[in-house]
Amino acid sequence: AKGGFLMPARVVVGVQWGDEGKGKIIDILASRADVVVRSQGGNNAGHTVENGGQVYKLQLIPSGILYPETLCLLGSGVVINPKGILGEIDALEARGISCQLLRIDPRAHVIMPWHLLLDGLSEQMRGKAEIGTTKKGIGPCYMDKAERSGLRIWDLVHEEVFRKKARFAGEQKNQLITKLYGAQPMDLDAIIEEYLRYGERLAPLLADVSVLVYDCLKQDKRILFEGAQGTLLDIDLGTYPFVTSSHPTSGGACIGTGIGPTAIDKVTGVAKA
Repeated sequence: AKGGFLMPARVVVGVQWGDEGKGKIIDILASRADVVVRSQGGNNAGHTVENGGQVYKLQLIPSGILYPETLCLLGSGVVINPKGILGEIDALEARGISCQLLRIDPRAHVIMPWHLLLDGLSEQMRGKAEIGTTKKGIGPCYMDKAERSGLRIWDLVHEEVFRKKARFAGEQKNQLITKLYGAQPMDLDAIIEEYLRYGERLAPLLADVSVLVYDCLKQDKRILFEGAQGTLLDIDLGTYPFVTSSHPTSGGACIGTGIGPTAIDKVTGVAKA
């Protein structure tokens, strides 16, 4: 049933600014894959997939989730809104789609409520020069990652570590929110308690995605790297500054999952006329 793959590892990328209709192509290829991997971006991107007469709007979870035997992986290059992904899991399971084979790399960064707030405040301050972000906190999360002050999923599932790191980060962000933007500070106690509950639910899903992908490659399993957004939104190669904060190129699949470029056999680009 899973024939049709000429090569074991394939990347699908959008070759414009996203919204090229990748979801349809990815769904066709995911039906023949053993493993589907997402390597970058967050719930600012996603795919609308029609499968079995049903329409699914997948934001972060790979579209392989619609196939019960397919392993679905979120690599370390992804940024994860815990509330968002848990809502997506609950919505899928309510429709009879199992998320038992979903795995998340503990090195993936966590989108915190201050990232969402700062995304909106920053765009507001830019006025007519706004970038046009989705205000989902993606850029500010990647900013903290680059600054080495980000919180990772690993932190989220270790209570004492998370309490300490989130308190420190949140106090810094509150200074920024109140003094630079003149907005109300965030309730850090409430945020920490809420996010620790998310961590408890996500803990069973954690696995080293780089090792899982490598092991699957060694077993000659068919792996599909599912790109989000498009090449011209790449932070380095795109139409800067109107770009995203990650690498939605084929090379980004390697960076965001921890595998070498020689593992990629085929790259499929999707464009719209």
